[in-house]
Amino acid sequence: MIQNFLQQHAGEITAIRHHIHRHPELGFEEAQTSQLVAEKLREWGYEVHVGLAKTGVVGTLKVGNGDKVLGIRADMDALPILEQTDVAYKSQHQHVMHACGHDGHTTVLLAAAQYLATSKNFNGTLHVIFQPAEEFLYGGKVMVDDGLFELFPCDLLYGFHNMPGLKAGEFYIKPGAFMASADTLEITITGVGGHGAYPYKTVDATLVASHIVVALQSIVGRNIDPLQAAVVTVGSIHAGSAANIIAATAELKISVRALSNEVRAELLQRVHDTINLQAQSFGASATIKHVNGCPVVMNDAEATDYVLDVMRSQFGEAVCHTDVLPSMASEDFAYMLEAHSKGCYFFVGNGDGAEHHMVHHPQYDFNDDIILPVAQLWCALAERYLR
Repeated sequence: MIQNFLQQHAGEITAIRHHIHRHPELGFEEAQTSQLVAEKLREWGYEVHVGLAKTGVVGTLKVGNGDKVLGIRADMDALPILEQTDVAYKSQHQHVMHACGHDGHTTVLLAAAQYLATSKNFNGTLHVIFQPAEEFLYGGKVMVDDGLFELFPCDLLYGFHNMPGLKAGEFYIKPGAFMASADTLEITITGVGGHGAYPYKTVDATLVASHIVVALQSIVGRNIDPLQAAVVTVGSIHAGSAANIIAATAELKISVRALSNEVRAELLQRVHDTINLQAQSFGASATIKHVNGCPVVMNDAEATDYVLDVMRSQFGEAVCHTDVLPSMASEDFAYMLEAHSKGCYFFVGNGDGAEHHMVHHPQYDFNDDIILPVAQLWCALAERYLR
């Protein structure tokens, strides 16, 4: 029944994805996307709540008298990238595109929502959660802080992300740490500038920053257990304006990632200590701004096993992969799992051919062939759990 319904509506479903792709919106600016989602949900009979995290949407459908509650989340925002595809539904907003597939994630959940509202083949409460600003890595936090789970409590909570490089429509899932925490730090080194001919009269901020970059690279190798995953990346360094001027200031941007809360805390402390002590050793000072931080995506074992069993029953053992390594990329669904520990996040392959570019690439496109299988999974999950 699920497959038949989705196949009958495949053209309509795909058209929604293409429309959203054609009209991408950045985080907390998803006004058109949010309006489209809310209108569709109301049309299908959902009670709709708008305004969480500014542009977030939650649709609620209660059927029967069951007391179980299921939550499913999709993200809606795009990226500040100039699209370089030649698809007919190419972005009409210059320098904004759906380069991470959130147009697909939103469409998948809408497709499932439509089927479940039509069939009403469950007994309980379904919350479909459409989140803004995942790319900022805190849209999920804002929804939680705005009272998401006080307003819409869930027994189980699920989400997914498409993944280029993996076989299209196949599932990749594991309990425990699934994706890394991510902390972004902005550093300003303050020394004493001067003429390039008289370095002894200065405190060279460029030199200090260079020593900090090198020293930071020793943290993972010398302070973290080699059996634990950790990354410290200096992604940006800026100092000076001319060859004969010694810079008074230098700026660095640093990304810190880990797969456990303990390693995350250790990394951040070591990074802070290293920066401050290196600066002090040259007579300079450092200010450290913690721009944002996203926790580890931690999958609950019971919730993982539950959806895995649904995957296997719908699609067979061969396409359900559990021997997967955690990813050092990050995802702000982690905030929802942190606030509501009974949940799971997983990957669905977007295609492993050369034409399936990695997310955040200007030629990336969500694979329409995976919309119906993932929508089928959400439908089957709801019908099994809410019964």
